[in-house]
Amino acid sequence: MTKTALITGASRGFGAAIATALAPTHHVIAVAKTTGALEELDDGIQAAGGAATLAPMDITVDAAMQQLCRGIFDRWGSLDLWVHAAIHAAPLAPADHIGAKDLSRSLDVNVTATQRLIAYVAPLLGAGGRAVFLDDPRAGAQFFGAYGATKGAQMALARSWQAESAKTGPNVTILTPNPMATATRARFYPGEDRNALATPASEAARLLPELLG
Repeated sequence: MTKTALITGASRGFGAAIATALAPTHHVIAVAKTTGALEELDDGIQAAGGAATLAPMDITVDAAMQQLCRGIFDRWGSLDLWVHAAIHAAPLAPADHIGAKDLSRSLDVNVTATQRLIAYVAPLLGAGGRAVFLDDPRAGAQFFGAYGATKGAQMALARSWQAESAKTGPNVTILTPNPMATATRARFYPGEDRNALATPASEAARLLPELLG
């Protein structure tokens, strides 16, 4: 039986790269807001000999996530793997100048949606599945207030779940990719030498053994 992998935030960057890397061994369920980018991902997965189900959805929409997880249950009955690569990176700003809308969106995507997904996906993973979160330890760095605080809160949720499920499952794994030449990082560091950075594909290949356990 083909294994299943849910990738939230699959349209670009590490999410797209890990979806492609998993394609030879997993049926990929790819979630992102951008339909065109998901279609490009699907082309790459098919070229790698894999198959994907595209789910153009906003993870902050509760009803959509309920529909997604119900659909996974109805079709496959369970999940083998969930990789949560979705993130909202608010514009850099001093702590006393963070926009209310930027902070609200960061909380919705990085914290609230993550907690809801944990609740919805956990039953699909059961005792034997694996959930993977991606750490980015920039909490407290100057100008990273909105991103750092909400990413830090996301990781706190992941670590709590990891401790709570250590004996019962699912396996909760936290990985820290090396700095990658992604569009998000280019917004944070526009003058950076991107040649010195890893590519999402190379990081996906490096982390794949840890991700699969």
